[in-house]
Amino acid sequence: MTVAKRIVLHFPRRLVDRPIICRLIKDYNLEFNILKAVVTPQEEGVMVMELSGEQDNYDKGIEFLTGNGVRIQALGQDVIRNEERCTHCGACLTICPTLAFEVDPTTRKVNFNEERCVACGLCIKACPPRAMEVHF
Repeated sequence: MTVAKRIVLHFPRRLVDRPIICRLIKDYNLEFNILKAVVTPQEEGVMVMELSGEQDNYDKGIEFLTGNGVRIQALGQDVIRNEERCTHCGACLTICPTLAFEVDPTTRKVNFNEERCVACGLCIKACPPRAMEVHF
């Protein structure tokens, strides 16, 4: 069975210079798509990626990462909308490259689909009431 998940990897300082992703792909036959990365030498690195492959290989790859000290979390845990702040103005609709926002035709409210979100951060800048938040 093939699996594809969007995850956030947090690399400790000691791993930033190592070819961890290269080993992950070669040793476990996985495919990846980097959606966003902030990696600075001698500091913690953060990478948002889609990782896919056979379930067994995926599980072994995740075990390899965690065994080396990489902290992993699901992407949906990082991008949130503050419902109290959201005015449903729609400023996020046109800026989102993955169409993670859509208008409910009945209520005219803007819905946020976390599964489509790639944490690019464009909605944060576009949102007048600052309802969108990214936590890495």
